[in-house]
Amino acid sequence: MRNKAQYDLFVRTSPGRLFLKTSIPGAIGMLASAMYQTLDGVFVGNILGETSFAALNLAMPFVIINFAIADLVGVGSSVPISIALGEGRKKDADRIFTLACILIVLLGAAMGAFLYLMAPLFMRLMGAEGQFASDAVSYLRTYALMSPVSTMVFASDNYLRICGRIRTSMGLNIFMSVFCGLFEFFLLGICGFGIWAAAFASCTGMAITASISLAPFFRGKLALGFVRPVFSLQIVKKIVSCGLPSFLNNVAGRMTSIIMNIMLVRFGGEAAVSVYGVLMYADGIVFPIMYGSCDSLQPAIGYNWGAGYPSRVRSIEKLCYSVAASICAVAFIICVVNPSGILSAFIAGEIPSYAVTAVMIFAFTYITRWISFSTQSFMLALERSRYAAIISVSMAFIFPVALLIALQNLGLTGIWLNFPLTSLLGALLSGFVLIKERHSIMMPNHPESTED
Repeated sequence: MRNKAQYDLFVRTSPGRLFLKTSIPGAIGMLASAMYQTLDGVFVGNILGETSFAALNLAMPFVIINFAIADLVGVGSSVPISIALGEGRKKDADRIFTLACILIVLLGAAMGAFLYLMAPLFMRLMGAEGQFASDAVSYLRTYALMSPVSTMVFASDNYLRICGRIRTSMGLNIFMSVFCGLFEFFLLGICGFGIWAAAFASCTGMAITASISLAPFFRGKLALGFVRPVFSLQIVKKIVSCGLPSFLNNVAGRMTSIIMNIMLVRFGGEAAVSVYGVLMYADGIVFPIMYGSCDSLQPAIGYNWGAGYPSRVRSIEKLCYSVAASICAVAFIICVVNPSGILSAFIAGEIPSYAVTAVMIFAFTYITRWISFSTQSFMLALERSRYAAIISVSMAFIFPVALLIALQNLGLTGIWLNFPLTSLLGALLSGFVLIKERHSIMMPNHPESTED
């Protein structure tokens, strides 16, 4: 039995209006979350100093991997839940939802315990000593202790969008960013606490937001609800399969960043690393807008696919491609027109002579990046997780590392060229996937529904 409000939103609403109702709020919510991550670094660096800022960056890859595990379950469960609801199998959707929430808490506790115990060893292995290592351990251990109650926020956001509560999701993301920012400033700037307080502020905001997000599901007010948990290895396998592309992208991206930094230090020292950081911070604004726009339409794609409306799936996905292309076009123009302005926003001192060239080269990444991003999102929404994983790992690790090796004789120029060339290779791979899957996309396993 299908939920009427959800059916009206995902099936009856025109693609254009659906975009306005889902993608724009989703993009705003993601952007708000990304802005807080930037403020987190600003507060720690300016209030606590350079050592604490360095410690934050040293511990952050482990924090992101911890979040990636929760995101694996959240994203991985969203796809089969959307399809089950589209097919009218609400009981199955509720079972998947309930099991996924339990998995997130259990995995959060297990991963948190592991990180808490291993934090000192990890920092020693990375070469940290003294206050530098102590701050990094303190920061990571705070996240580890609060992992069971904070990581749920990465999944509850997906579940709200599945149930059509797009504006609620956006509002909670904005609330979380504002709360975390104000609370962190209070703890660091007014109370004078150490770096642990930065992590505590973030985790507290996440835990409160997750609690507010899950409340309607407990009250039975939405299309999804909690039921008696039933463990199913088959469901767990499907969740992992669908969430694996996002997880691999996060983990592989961390590994690539480490290798990239080694090469940057070799060819340009700290200044080159700073320029690379500017590129990543700038992209950290563009990417959430694109991700929020496409990811917010994923439940609609999965729902319509499960309901048997392949032509509507194609219409919605064309809109995803068009929106992503438009966002990338704007990013390209800004980078080309005002590279110095982008650099000066992050670098207060003298800007290296090659920095403007780096931004100009990086701008060409956006010419083709939208293709691989949209295709990966499309394949994931249709449960083609194998193709989504191939694109994800290739873009995050295989292509950039191979290009780093191939272009190392070009020095820093080779590193800057890595970005647009990786994007181009990803676009070619995505084109191959779309051609290979065109028949199944055009002709799904079930006939097009005629239900009104």
